[in-house]
Amino acid sequence: MAVSDEELLERYPWGAIDHDNKEQWRGFLDRRLLVNRCRACGHWFDPPRPLCPKCWSTEVEPRAVAGTGRVVWFTLLYQGAPGADPAHPYPVAVVELSEQEGLRLDSTIVECDPMAVACDMPVELTWAGTESAPLPVFRPPSN
Repeated sequence: MAVSDEELLERYPWGAIDHDNKEQWRGFLDRRLLVNRCRACGHWFDPPRPLCPKCWSTEVEPRAVAGTGRVVWFTLLYQGAPGADPAHPYPVAVVELSEQEGLRLDSTIVECDPMAVACDMPVELTWAGTESAPLPVFRPPSN
């Protein structure tokens, strides 16, 4: 069942939802990570925009990605994030997705000791947040 724009805004009242990224946010509700891909040249890009930054085509569409990648860089927040304190830092990471070199998303790393997070660490998609407002996060591979 499609969620209206109004309901999407109600579920994520703190989100910076706009016309260009609302389908990505809708994908979160189905626990699908959608990233824009150009139909003209095949280039993936994030954040979502109305035209391809590589060829300037307006033939862009949100497509599901596999959700695997690697940590490109990270930092540990000791304050200013939910639950963050000197004993329990909150990892903020940039993850490069497997679909394309340079395709990067900002997120966090879960199910891992924050002190074990490292650059080039492989990660996979998982979900956090609430049942009605899930959010994509990453964890070390479960295999």
